[in-house]
Amino acid sequence: MEEKILIVDDQFGIRILLNEVLQKEGYKTFQAANGVQALDILKKHSPDLVLLDMKIPGMDGIEILKRMKVIDQDIRVIIMTAYGELDMIQEAMDLGAITHFAKPFDIDDIRAAVKKYSQAVY
Repeated sequence: MEEKILIVDDQFGIRILLNEVLQKEGYKTFQAANGVQALDILKKHSPDLVLLDMKIPGMDGIEILKRMKVIDQDIRVIIMTAYGELDMIQEAMDLGAITHFAKPFDIDDIRAAVKKYSQAVY
């Protein structure tokens, strides 16, 4: 069965880049530009892994993560942040994020993390 990855970032270019790279790796991908879209996709498609940007206008990454955990407490989330957002990274990790990447990130590092964390472990 195909692993499903949800990419949540308000920057179109980053969503497209991650989408193309992950589809080439064989994942089924979903994209969301904001928290409302992300939560809707989570409810409808139950992705195996979420790549979540922390700085999103409207509902920020921390709020999105909190709401995702209410819907699915076992959802695996990798957060993406700009450098210097250590307090936000710590809060996200405390809320259950599994790892984080600082932007700009190395696409090969993201690819490896997705491969490591997306495979369902039951």
